[in-house]
Amino acid sequence: MRYKLTSTDGGQHFELREGTSLVIGRAPTSDIPIFDPTISRRHAEVRVDDHGVSVRDLGSSNGTFLNGLKIENSPLHLGDVVTFGKVGFRLQEVPRISPLPRAAPSVSAVAAAASTKEPAAGGTIVRQVAVRDPDALISAIRGGDVAASTLAGVSAEHAAASQDKTLQKLATLLEVSKGLGKSADTDAVLEKVVRYAYQILDVDRVAILLVESSGDLVPKISRDKRGSNMPRAVPQSIARKAVEDKVAILSDNAVEDQRFTGQSIVMQQIRSAICCPLVGSEERVLGVLYVDNVTTTHRFSEEDLEFLIAFSGIAAVAIENNQFAERIQREMLARSNLSRFFAPQVAERIASSREVTRLGGEKRPVTVLFSDIRGFTPLSESMAPDDMAQLLTEYFTEMVDCVFRNDGNLDKFVGDSVMAQWGAPIASPDDPDKAMRAAIEMMQELDKLNAKWRAEGRPELQHGIGLNHGEAFAGNIGSERRLEFTVIGDTVNTASRLCAAAGAGEILITQEMREALSAPPKLKKCPPMEFRGKSNPMPVFQVVL
Repeated sequence: MRYKLTSTDGGQHFELREGTSLVIGRAPTSDIPIFDPTISRRHAEVRVDDHGVSVRDLGSSNGTFLNGLKIENSPLHLGDVVTFGKVGFRLQEVPRISPLPRAAPSVSAVAAAASTKEPAAGGTIVRQVAVRDPDALISAIRGGDVAASTLAGVSAEHAAASQDKTLQKLATLLEVSKGLGKSADTDAVLEKVVRYAYQILDVDRVAILLVESSGDLVPKISRDKRGSNMPRAVPQSIARKAVEDKVAILSDNAVEDQRFTGQSIVMQQIRSAICCPLVGSEERVLGVLYVDNVTTTHRFSEEDLEFLIAFSGIAAVAIENNQFAERIQREMLARSNLSRFFAPQVAERIASSREVTRLGGEKRPVTVLFSDIRGFTPLSESMAPDDMAQLLTEYFTEMVDCVFRNDGNLDKFVGDSVMAQWGAPIASPDDPDKAMRAAIEMMQELDKLNAKWRAEGRPELQHGIGLNHGEAFAGNIGSERRLEFTVIGDTVNTASRLCAAAGAGEILITQEMREALSAPPKLKKCPPMEFRGKSNPMPVFQVVL
């Protein structure tokens, strides 16, 4: 028995085929798409098997009801009314119609069926071809027409015409290969693929779907003959078949083709369709190229199928090359951005490490360094803006080099202050020692800069440095518009306040920092200092330079 769902207003009919599970939802890619706001994108599933028809709710927002009662999973019987959200359908029987006598199959149809070694599905002339190397297909195109002409015993004139047609095809493929190789990005490649498809074949619609990293097949571009976007989705049953089996599919009556169960095929009145997988290197399927006709005036031939397979192979190479180039460009940009804030060797480790994908936020031990110029405000008021900017640029360049030479991470500039940290996102056991060396080098480099500036008759600078070690939150902080990787918490605040307490030419460290050093430099114990937010004075040490 064959069943169908008919809307209670009689406006929609969906046939249910035995042995199939059909998803009902608002998404255009659903097997039974119903565009109503009360229906979820994946609302319910209807299944037909040996036991009859059953319906299962897929966690929809507005529920599925059988004869007015809400259900999760239930069998359906003839005459039952099942309501998805607020849209009702009645289960009915499809009346059997005796088939009309069929004409004897042509020689070419018999040969095609024999070559596939598969029975024709639904009584249609259907072919399914494993995708081969494009070069081999081009060779087949080159030799196929001549061989067919020879076997058929046609005249030399017809053979010459066939050969001219073959040369024209090869010239078109060569033009396609050159044209796609000049495209600047993947979107431009897809646009050209669609344009060439209309030049090569007589088709009503062209679409390309690409496989995302999640494994989903996502529509990227679709056009009709007028160049307008196709309002309807590519039949998912055909596209999935091409991707899963890595085969190119030709059907000259997709509505009756029993391999394809999606109602979108029926709704769109698809008559003839070709769907070719876009196979890249290492047999990786990048997506599918789909063309169809909605009229019976032109049905695709096996020659069209072979030609589109070769075309799809060239298109796949171009798409994969552009995707690869775009990925390299993104990685180079990411490395460039990382190198602004991280030492080159650290940036390289982050870019090539899986840890970079886990920068959402976590608590971890870090060493934090703050340096701050003393007397900067009165100095800036006495200097011209350009001179001040040049002085600060030279100062910051040397300070950041000291941080990077010791594998530190530049967190940010705050006015005339430098904040650096060690330990996030990638940590080393000797991070405190590296931070200590960086602080000492910063003092030494500033002495060299002052000697240079003194000789040039320019102002000199003095700064103080504070260091602390402890646990802090490390992660991407900011707004939806702008995020930056940083560390925050009491450890950071204490380092900042210690820097503010340091005099010109002083490096102050906390007790926690001292204990974290494997080889502490010569230290001088200072009187305990009181800091805001601390109930007791903190032990502080000064580095003896």
